[in-house]
Amino acid sequence: MAKKKSSLLEEFKKFISRGNVMDMAVGIIIGTAFTAIVSSLVKDILMPFIGLIIGGIHFTDLKIVIAQATADTAEVAITYGTFIQKVIDFLIIAFVVFMMVRTLNLLQARLKKQEEQAVAEEKKPAPPAPDIVLLTEIRDLLKKQTD
Repeated sequence: MAKKKSSLLEEFKKFISRGNVMDMAVGIIIGTAFTAIVSSLVKDILMPFIGLIIGGIHFTDLKIVIAQATADTAEVAITYGTFIQKVIDFLIIAFVVFMMVRTLNLLQARLKKQEEQAVAEEKKPAPPAPDIVLLTEIRDLLKKQTD
């Protein structure tokens, strides 16, 4: 039994210390922080302007009341405004992520092109030395004289 526990622990250590697991954890942490920033951008900066444009309406206030609140029960309502808000949040987050991925792809393509150019430059034969150029010119002139 103790051997099973130690092999399970060893297997878990191996799993958790893999690079891709750590990368995924970092991605989740950064994604969570990024989501908070974008949510604040939408809620605190963009939505007041959108609300002003549509007449001061806050999406989260939009709802269809099915049953009014009474002394014993809470209001029953379909809060479709919250849904609209979440859709807007999603679209903005998706657009920002798209722009980030697009920018990274453009940068990677540019770097790849630079690397390919550097490799092509390395493959080009070196220009001949000046004395070789001079000897070639002399040879060509002598050929012309003999013809």
